Amino acid sequence: MTTRSAMTEATYTERIAFVVDLARHLHAYGTTSQRMEGAIESVARKLALECQPWSNPTGIILAFSDPSRPAGESDTMRVVRLGPGDTNLRKLCDADRIAEDVISGRIGVSAGRAALRELDRPASLSERVMLPIGFGLASVSVAGLLRLPWLDIGTAAAIGFLIGGLALAAQSRPRLQEGFEALAGLLAGVVAILVSWLVGPLNLNTVIIASLIVLLPGMSLTLSSNELTSRHLVSGTARFAGALMTIVSLTIGTAIALGIAGALGIEPNVRALRPQPEWVVWCALGLASYAFAVLFQASRRDYPLVMCAVIAGYLISRYAGEWLGPPAGVFLAALAATAAGNAYARWFNRPGALLRLPGIIILVPGSISLRGVISLVQSQDIGAGGAAAMAALNTLMALLAGLVFGNLLVRARRNL
Repeated sequence: MTTRSAMTEATYTERIAFVVDLARHLHAYGTTSQRMEGAIESVARKLALECQPWSNPTGIILAFSDPSRPAGESDTMRVVRLGPGDTNLRKLCDADRIAEDVISGRIGVSAGRAALRELDRPASLSERVMLPIGFGLASVSVAGLLRLPWLDIGTAAAIGFLIGGLALAAQSRPRLQEGFEALAGLLAGVVAILVSWLVGPLNLNTVIIASLIVLLPGMSLTLSSNELTSRHLVSGTARFAGALMTIVSLTIGTAIALGIAGALGIEPNVRALRPQPEWVVWCALGLASYAFAVLFQASRRDYPLVMCAVIAGYLISRYAGEWLGPPAGVFLAALAATAAGNAYARWFNRPGALLRLPGIIILVPGSISLRGVISLVQSQDIGAGGAAAMAALNTLMALLAGLVFGNLLVRARRNL
């Protein structure tokens, strides 16, 4: 079946319904506004539709018309209210494959819609179990990358698993989901303080940050800045505000834990110590690459690709940073990840997000931002978080420059 015959068999309404379903799924899987809008416009053209999409983190507006009919006669608008998306590389690849099959004529529009609806099936038991495991592995690996002592690594791992369990419970409990970040910050603070008081001294703030690493909105801060650069001002501003509120919520929970400890006369035993040898860092890097493959919900066959992207991003930023300075290292890693993702997408006709997102995940400035806000709250001195704020800003600018120039170096394939 050719693309033209598939469009002839599908009615105008069916083609619109397919594009709306595709937009909804791309949004749900964490696609940024500029990439989603570009992809939707491309697919709509292939289906003989004119579409003007408008996307923000909590909804989509799609205006359609039939170019073969007089202006205004076939105008149709769809408004879709959605929650903020979450990165799911496996389903993003599936949705992209379905779109390719429809616009190439391999399957019809109705079959494409049915295939998209199949992606809405609830997560299996094994997928749900992997969520807290991914949280715990990410926490322990980040603690290892920071060369923390073994007690600190074990504490971060335990807290990470607990927060992963809390995240799993919040998925089916809307009220719990509303205060999830604050509860996670409270849980991390309480457990870390108790361990430092009862068991042994900890790098307290660093352990808390490592245990919360999955919830830190560094990726959201980076993507929102990228959207603002692309002149998607409403979406970028909304995403940026959401990231800031996540940082505030996490800090509120941590501050409450510190306040309770102070009221009860509990004094956490704090130390500054990074004693681990180099082999611990390399083991932690391998574990981190696996943890982020799990958390990005990649397909099993894509695990090696995602893991290599995480490792490459870390290695480029580390060694280029030692040679040229940390901002230059972050810039080169983001440039390489973006260019490699676009090249992979063009050569293999699959989403470049498989390389781009894992390649920059370790570079994002979420942990620096949270450290600055926690220091500010603890000391009640605006200057206390100044150094961390400047470090976060420098990292964000370097990341953004890498993303922009990476897209200029290798043009994206249909935006995904």
